[in-house]
Amino acid sequence: MDKKHNLIALAFASAFMLGASTVHAVEFDDPKGDDKGPGTYTYPTDPVYKAGSFDIVKFKAVKNGSDVDFAVDVNSALEDPWGMGVGFSVQMIFVFIKYKEGGYTEVPPGLNVQFAKGHEWNKLVILSPQKKGRVMGEVQSKAASMAKDILVPNSTRGSNRTIKGTIPLADLGGDGNVDGWSYQVVMQSNEGFPEPDSLLARKVNEYEGQHRWGGGHDGNCDPHVLDVLEGPGATQKEQLAYECGPNGESVKKATLKMIKK
Repeated sequence: MDKKHNLIALAFASAFMLGASTVHAVEFDDPKGDDKGPGTYTYPTDPVYKAGSFDIVKFKAVKNGSDVDFAVDVNSALEDPWGMGVGFSVQMIFVFIKYKEGGYTEVPPGLNVQFAKGHEWNKLVILSPQKKGRVMGEVQSKAASMAKDILVPNSTRGSNRTIKGTIPLADLGGDGNVDGWSYQVVMQSNEGFPEPDSLLARKVNEYEGQHRWGGGHDGNCDPHVLDVLEGPGATQKEQLAYECGPNGESVKKATLKMIKK
């Protein structure tokens, strides 16, 4: 083989190796200190709810072989005061994913939010300190219409300031190019004794209590969301803006948008 053909063969080999080693990963930074929902929410009074522990500061999704690893960093060291055995207790995180047209604008009950048209979600990954069986049992009983698209890792772990979970790519669907997907990450508070109309989500009230968030409304109109990802044209304040009627009914529901790199 002459020198010219050697160079061509080398170029093809290099291109092949580069494609084979391409890492599909995406990372979002989120502002610190915005764990106040629409701007007014206050932490419960019990000391297990440490300042900053519901403040999302980073989200990552990484394709790892036939799996996708999800990781959410918070603005405080994680603790396990309720003995859940997985490195954290009080947080619960919803990772909404969009990789194709269409999907859901509604979300599991208890969050009191919706997604804007054109920003529908296709899959939802729940990172909870509770066992997978308990979470999926709640999904089946309270969100049956979307249960086929809600996923829970076999093992969700917390360490230092990071909550992690892994989902098989085959369960997620899509092309595996996680860096081309859109995301929204919703921070909630793990509730072991939820209301009948709430999927393990802790409610926000007008005044904070030992295990209740304050700064919201006692009706069913405020978003039960403590932090979300921001992006161009989608500030947290804009996404979580809401309006209540005189009897606590929803006049304007908080409306989220997907964020894409």
